[in-house]
Parts: sequence; C-alpha cells; structure tokens
Amino acid sequence: MGFSCGIVGLPNVGKSTLFNALSSAKVEAQNFPFCTIEPNVGVVPVPDERLQALAALYDPERTVPTSIQFVDIAGLVRGASKGEGLGNQFLAHIREVDAIAHVVRCFDDDNVTHVDGKVDPTADIGTIDTELCLRDLDTVNKRLDRAQRQQKSGDSLEKLAVTLCERLVKHLDESLPARTLSVDDEKESLILRDMQLLTSKRVFYVANVDEASLADLDGNEHIRALRGRAAEEQAPVVPICASLEAQIAELEPEDRPEFLESVGLAEPGLHHVIRVGYDLLGLITFLTAGPKECRAWTVKKGATAPEAAGAIHTDFERGFIKAEVIWWEDLVELASETKCKEAGKMAIQGKDYVVRDGDVIHFRFNV
Repeated sequence: MGFSCGIVGLPNVGKSTLFNALSSAKVEAQNFPFCTIEPNVGVVPVPDERLQALAALYDPERTVPTSIQFVDIAGLVRGASKGEGLGNQFLAHIREVDAIAHVVRCFDDDNVTHVDGKVDPTADIGTIDTELCLRDLDTVNKRLDRAQRQQKSGDSLEKLAVTLCERLVKHLDESLPARTLSVDDEKESLILRDMQLLTSKRVFYVANVDEASLADLDGNEHIRALRGRAAEEQAPVVPICASLEAQIAELEPEDRPEFLESVGLAEPGLHHVIRVGYDLLGLITFLTAGPKECRAWTVKKGATAPEAAGAIHTDFERGFIKAEVIWWEDLVELASETKCKEAGKMAIQGKDYVVRDGDVIHFRFNV
C-alpha cells in the first residue's frame, strides 16, 4: 500500500536538501532552478517510539517500521500552467501524489538566489497556488462544458455539476484552492473528487528557516507571515532548518543524540515532517509483535479489523475469524501477552472492530 507526499515549492527554497535528508538519497542540490527534473522518490520510515518499545520488550530477529513515500518535484515557476519551465511535467507529477508538503523559504541569505529576487513566503505560496488554480480552472471549465450539454437531457447529477463547477470557477479565479471550497452535499463531493483537482489535495507547509531562528521562531518575520497565511486554510506549519537536517542525516545514528543536544533539538525536525505528512494522508499505525518480528503497519483511519488484516496479506482478510487486540502501552507495561490476557487487557474483536492507532493485533484466520 503506497501513500505519497509530494515536496513542492519554488526553485531554491530547499526542496532537494530536505528530500536528501528525508531519504538519505544523494540527489545533488544546486543553486539554480530545475536541478530536479524527473521526480525523485524516497521511501521514508515513519519514526515510532511504540515500535521501539515493543522491540526492546521482545528483542526480535528484525524490527520493521512502516513508511511513506516522499516525492521531490522540481521547482514550480510562474507560467507553469501554460507549460513554462517544464510546467506540464511538474503539474503531472503533482497530480500523482496523495498530499503536498509545500516548502517555503523563511530565511535571508544573499548567497542563495530567490527566483523573484526577494524572500516573501505569502507571495511564494500565491505564485504556486495561482499556477495550480489556473490548471484546475482548465479542468473545471471542460467539466462545466460537458455538464451544460448533458443537463439538457434532464440528468439531475449533471445539473448539480453545473452549479458546482460555476462555484468552482469563481473560487479558482480568485486563486483560492479547491480544498477551501465548502462542499456539504455527498453528490457534489463525488463530482469534485472525480475531477482530481490539483488544489483539492491536502497540504502542509514546511518552513525552511536558518539555524539561528530555531531558538526563536516567533522572532522570524517570515514564519509569522507564513503562519498567518496557513491559518486561513487550517494547514499545519512545520519549521525546520533543511541544511541542519542534512548534516544530521549524514551522521551515524549513535552520533546524532549528542549533535541534536548541541543545537538544542529534542529530535530531528524531519521526524515532525514525516509524522505530519502521515497524519495529513489520514493514516494510522497498528503493530504486530513477537520474538521473530516486531512490525508497524499502515492503514487508513477508520479501517476495520479485516481491512487491517488485509494490509498484512489478502488471505488474512479473506479468512478473517477474529482479532486479539492489546493496547501497546498495556503490553509494554505488563511485559507479556499472557499477563495482558490475565489482567483483562486483551480484547477479542470481530469484523466490525475499528482499529486504533497503536493497537497491537494478532489475527486469527482460516483459508
């Protein structure tokens, strides 16, 4: 099951530096636009203290974290919707991801050129939103044209599509992303989803700051401006220093804690980026644990026990009988499944059980 988060932004905002640190891939980050032409894909493990706690308990032969994909998409420029700067390729790559991590430059440095000549986070976001809205306008106008023709036959769904598309055209014309349009009707939601608009995708903002700003984020005027802009669509903002994260990623794991302490960080900022991306995609983790393997598995929020079983193997879902469920903290505290069972901390769940983030599950099945 692959879930992907596209890293987008203007050229020279730190996208490739961030991607390198995330995936430990050595994609060359250069001080000019378009150094990333084909999107680079990194499969990134999701940091999870629960998995580590279970591994410490079982000392298994192997420990397997769950992961998400980050896709490094080349810098978008003004005119991309009209094909400027390889725009068609970039927009197609954005269409293929499930959510967007929008990297915004929030640092001043005369040695790193800005494509517009000045650092202005809200203007940068506006540039990209405008290009995506223009491409979406094209899609919506085509859908509107089709709906207007088909509604003449009395098709009620197409009549609804006309109304929705007319609202969308007005909304996108103001450079407002489709995700901020209020849609309450289930049929309207379906029409909107079918259009697969670029600006319908969930987004969070990665504020790339200089190292000095990490200790005083409120003192960074660019961060303040970005937070104000992000609040308009209730989007998360994750501040990181991409160049510092790149240094952390280069270190051996055993050397990282001391380095993190020296720069005043409790954990790498990347961990926060990964977790926010994971949450934005609507994902949760359940765990399986034993002496052979401790493993984290990804499912969508709201998944039932059989669907979770299917994440391990389709046979598990097909032949699902029951799920033995223990809350991860109970298992760590009581230190064995037997003791959890004796203490009434193991629950036997059936097909309707909705999996919680942090459940440790043992599936019973018969094929």
